[in-house]
Parts: sequence; structure tokens; C-alpha cells
Amino acid sequence: MAPIAISEAVSDASAGLQTKSASNNSGDAVQAALDAATKRFEERNPVSKKLHETAAGTLPGGNTRTLLHTSPFPLSMKCGKGPFVWDEDGHKMADFVGELTAGIYGHSNPVIREAIISTFDNVGLSLGSTTTQEYKHAELICSRFGLERLRFTNTGTEANLHALNGVKKFTGRRKVLVFCGGYHGAVLSFGDGKVAENNVDRADWVVGKYNDVESTRTLIQNTPDLAAVLVEGMQGSAGCIRGTRDFLLTIQEESKKAGVIFMLDEVMTSRIHPGGIQRLLDLKPDITTFGKYLGGGFPIGAFGGRADIMAVYDPRVPGSLTHSGTFNNNTMTMYAGYAGLSQVFTDEVNVAFNAKGDSFREKLRAASKGTKLSFTGLGAILASHFSDSGSEDISSVDDIVERSDLKDLFWMEMLENGYWITRRGMMALILGTPDEELDRFVRCVQDFLQRHEAIVTIA
Repeated sequence: MAPIAISEAVSDASAGLQTKSASNNSGDAVQAALDAATKRFEERNPVSKKLHETAAGTLPGGNTRTLLHTSPFPLSMKCGKGPFVWDEDGHKMADFVGELTAGIYGHSNPVIREAIISTFDNVGLSLGSTTTQEYKHAELICSRFGLERLRFTNTGTEANLHALNGVKKFTGRRKVLVFCGGYHGAVLSFGDGKVAENNVDRADWVVGKYNDVESTRTLIQNTPDLAAVLVEGMQGSAGCIRGTRDFLLTIQEESKKAGVIFMLDEVMTSRIHPGGIQRLLDLKPDITTFGKYLGGGFPIGAFGGRADIMAVYDPRVPGSLTHSGTFNNNTMTMYAGYAGLSQVFTDEVNVAFNAKGDSFREKLRAASKGTKLSFTGLGAILASHFSDSGSEDISSVDDIVERSDLKDLFWMEMLENGYWITRRGMMALILGTPDEELDRFVRCVQDFLQRHEAIVTIA
């Protein structure tokens, strides 16, 4: 089913909004547009609605992943091929969700497919032992990112949890400095500057302001019992807010002076440069955490870095920490991940892919100048923002008050145009996405801004 022409679907409503905005406030006009978009969403997706209602009888809220819940109900996908997905109501969409950076290979990459089939036929599942491939994949990742030692987990969340346990053991301290807007896993979230209710070790966190050099320096120098600083080079969940090199270097230098471990969360950002954001910015973290795409589409997490720190997990060392996990080295992840990193997402492909992402983002920025819409990001990872100022200069979550109503409207209309994006605005491009789909998205954004000029133009 082809995407509908939004301009035709909402032409009457848009004309009404243009007139209405002269006499009513902008909030009324936005709500009217959002109500109309929601109505169209419900009419276009009856199968997803029914599936959600059925699923809610077994799964709390109808799903098992909070991010995927959207109101009035989430779309249910039926299948994917290449860089496209099809929902249960038959709509084809270019996949810009990209599984939040984990889906870089798309949904049917032939190299990954061959690795999966070959592993199933010639190796088998869950051997319950160490394997040669486990070592080979670890060696490849260590070489790519300049690590001395590495251990695998199943998720980025687990990678951060085990890495944190390791540095606390190594230093003999408990406190960890993190930053407002930071997300390091399902139980390691600091979105509003507070320690989330479901976080582990809730008394051990010190929350600083992202990109604030002086306050960060002070916290590292003066926080008692500080074991580590855990930071993202670009905050993904917060809306692709980039860390400045000055800020990240301050963390590195002050941590070294204080005997504190510098931990860099590269679960998302390791794909934006052949050596991750650390090589792009010439950083040297003590410990790095990974996840997402490194499993070739299968679950993975990893943490690694300095050999002396990682030795706390060496079972040959008396008093070492236990680190178990049935599927840590599962054969599918080890073979698919290795195939993807060694044959598909090579250094050369990485550079070209992220250059294309940078160009795409700049086109979107140019298209949205003078409006409440702005874009942030790095390489082939980006996020849209709606604010009354339309500012692109976002250095922390405190710098912007998001217009959730406009963000919801944008999300629903991009779905109608045939683009699968996250409701919060984050996008992670997939290898092989046709250039014409990127160009068409820019045009769709331009059309959206023109169609809703009365409510998106900065006064």
C-alpha cells in the first residue's frame, strides 16, 4: 500500500487552520491538527489496533518494550526486507528507526543471512562452551576500538552493569558520576537529572550537567568515594546531543588526576566512525561499553579496555568477580556479528555511510530554518526537535523545552508519508537506504512545514 498524499488528506483542515490561527491561539490550532492526524492514524491502522487490544490481555500495556508504546496504540510490524518494513495493515515504510542503531544491516542482508545459515548448519546453537569464534569476534572488536581486553554480554545494559561492577571492584570505591539526560540501559537512566525509580544502586549516583566543563571538573575533584565517570560521547536517548571535545577531554584529564576511571558508553556511538567517537575525538577511555549492531542483528553487549581493570573478571585471579550469562557467547551472535563487522561494515563503508548521514542532516537543517523544528546528531544518527525557539544549539537537555504536540503531529504525518521513525524523533539510518528515500524525506519535511506554516513558523 503506497503512502497517501498528506496534502490531499488534510488540505481542508489546513486551510481551516490557517484562518483559525488568526483568531485563536496557536495551541488550539496545533491540537486541531493533531486530532485530525490521530483520527487518520486510527482509520488507517485497524489491524494494529486490534492486535494491541488482544496483546494487552497477556502483556502489560500490550507490549514488552516500553519505548514501543505509543498512543492511541502502537503499530505492529509484519515483516522487513532490506531497509524497509511493512506493518500489519499493509503499509510499506522506509525504516528510519533502525532498531535504535542496532539495525544498521537492515532486515535481510545477504552476508548476515549466509552467516546465520552456515552457523546453524555447520556449528549449531548454544554449545555450552568457549568457542574459537568468540575469540575471533573479540579480537576484531579490540583491534577496531583499541582495547586491551574485552568481555561479552547480551545487551548494552548488561555491559554497563558489569563494567561498573568491575571498576568499583578495581578502585574500591562506590560513587559514579553520570549526567542529566544520560541513558546507559534499562536500569541506568538519568533523563530528567534524577536517578530513575528503577535504577540499581540508587544511592551511588552523582548527576552532573552534560557539557558543563567547570561543574564537571569540580565534581570529579571533590566527590568523595568516586570510582568512575560514565558518559556518552553523544547522548542518544536525550535526542542526539553531542558532547563537546573540551567537555570529554576534561573528564578524561581530571579523572586521570583523581585516580577515577573514565568510562565511555559507545553502545550507540561506536558506529559513527571506524574507531567510534573516541577515535573521532582522540579520546582514551579506560573502559568502553558496546552493544547494538555489533551482534549482526542478534543480542549483544560488550565491555573492555585496560587489561589491569579487566583482570578483575579473570577467573584465574583469586578474588575475581563472577561474570556469567548463558548466551554471552552464543554462536549466532558471534558469527553474525563477526560477519557484519568484517565483511559489511568495513572502515571504508563506515566513513561513506556516516558522511551520507551528515549530508542528510544538513539538508534537513536547511529545510527547517526559521521554524520550530531542528535537527541534531552525528553521522547516520540524528534526532528531530520541536521547540518554540527552534534552536539547534542544544548542549544539554536543560537547553530545550520540547513541544510534544508538534512532535506527535510530525511523527504521525511522517508515518503517512511512508517513514518509520520513533515518536520521540530519533532516527538511525540503515545501510542500503536508497538516496531517493533520503531526498524524499527532506521533501516531506518541507511539505510538512509548509502545510503547517501557521503553527511551526517562529513568531
